Amino acid sequence: MIELGAKRVIGRNELIVCDFGCIVDGYCSDMTRTVSVGDPGPDARRLYDVVLESQAAGRAVVAPDVACATVDKASRDVIDDAGWAELFSHSTGHGVGLEIHEAPRVASTARDTLLVGDVVTVEPGVYLPGVGGVRIEDTLVVTVAGAEPLTLTPKELVL
Repeated sequence: MIELGAKRVIGRNELIVCDFGCIVDGYCSDMTRTVSVGDPGPDARRLYDVVLESQAAGRAVVAPDVACATVDKASRDVIDDAGWAELFSHSTGHGVGLEIHEAPRVASTARDTLLVGDVVTVEPGVYLPGVGGVRIEDTLVVTVAGAEPLTLTPKELVL
């Protein structure tokens, strides 16, 4: 992954991970999408589909009284089933509020349980050598009924 300010030209058919947000009235937002300059090929499209499925699995279990480690496991299991467990090298998400990264952590080692009003991200990512990286991140608020997405941007792979 190339950091902001790196001096490198983005190539055709290359996956590009875009992580961004804003601050409004002192509160942070966080979102990641992956796009491609042209068709990245079947391996990259499969990678994208697996990460998208992983993200949906994690989002589906976000609800009050659910352990943060359970959300992580739901996302991680999809990637593990694809054979890429060792390439999902970061936590699944984090709390968002006055700071961009705050409690609760959504990770395999997390001990927190989600509460109504918590705002968390679900952002699995996999980085395959020779193929590229994909991360898809949404921010959700935990509600009595489950979770309400605060990120409404489409997630189709934009070519």
